[in-house]
Amino acid sequence: MKTPNLLRLLALPAALILAGTPVFGATLKIGDPAPALQVAKWVQGDAVQSFDAQHVYIVEFWATWCGPCKVSIPHLNEVWQKFKDKDLIVIGQDCWERNETNVAPFVAKMGDKMTYRVALDDKSQETNGAMAINWMKAAGQNGIPTAFIVNRQGKIAWIGHPMTLEDSVVEDILADKFDSAAYAQKFEKQQQEQEQQQALSKKLNQAMQGQDWDTADKTLSELEKILPETSHLQVTLTRMKILVGRKDFASAGMLAESTSDAYSTNIPVQNLMAWSLATAADIDAHGLAIAQKIALQADAASKGTNCQVLDTLARVQFMTGKTNEAVTTEQKAVDLAPEQAKSHLQKHLADYQAGTLPGPRE
Repeated sequence: MKTPNLLRLLALPAALILAGTPVFGATLKIGDPAPALQVAKWVQGDAVQSFDAQHVYIVEFWATWCGPCKVSIPHLNEVWQKFKDKDLIVIGQDCWERNETNVAPFVAKMGDKMTYRVALDDKSQETNGAMAINWMKAAGQNGIPTAFIVNRQGKIAWIGHPMTLEDSVVEDILADKFDSAAYAQKFEKQQQEQEQQQALSKKLNQAMQGQDWDTADKTLSELEKILPETSHLQVTLTRMKILVGRKDFASAGMLAESTSDAYSTNIPVQNLMAWSLATAADIDAHGLAIAQKIALQADAASKGTNCQVLDTLARVQFMTGKTNEAVTTEQKAVDLAPEQAKSHLQKHLADYQAGTLPGPRE
């Protein structure tokens, strides 16, 4: 419950996380004529029957349950507000919605952060929605939010995550100056790289689940070569997981210490490393000492107010024979915890009071 899978923190490139994992064999590409709009209902704004030469269109696929969509909507709205008087039309195309009755209340709650048109997908012929099939699936995109820009010629000029959409791109497309052919080559290369990263990530995941640490280490090294520098921290955390799995606690401890020093104010990272060491099977005294050092650093950084950090610190204290301190620290964690987390931490507290170490996955 508490321990996040370190592999989940292996940050794939921004384009892959944001736009979703590519589907192989895409048939809708940049430069192709845009598929027809197939809308079941316009929730907000005037209906758009078809694309015309007087406008440029952004068709953005989203859903009410999608966390990244909620983050990107205000940004897309800013784009809409900036260019709406320059022939730009923005359509928020709801797709893969679990309950379409949630859409209208969601839009109303967003208020002035979501003022562009909003449409529901047509599911009269396709269970998954005509727009989802003919746009997203056809373009090899299975993650939202994803935006398509349709130029004045009615062709797909750009595909990507709305947060990566720059004003200069919109301006150039509006002015018929955007080089779609060059962008298509760049986009195709990105898709190929993402497919390679997806394959390696799958191999890494399988190796780690099977505790095949040699394969995991080799695969991570291959993956690291093609990942952006922004993924350095996540690669480091995954490498630490491999070292712990191998029971190479000396190397894991050294890596944890150096990473902790480099990210001294990053409380989640500090806590994650300390917890990983504290819950490792057969952890030695040296490893525990490092876990305690990092947990104390995390507690200092959070000024003693983070219940998860305190929970980690209590575990380390108990494992190093400081039972009374562990009980006191865990009680503080319980007192600070939100209601949904109290029962979990109370169980830990009861275990410490009874002289028992809680299971690492509780």
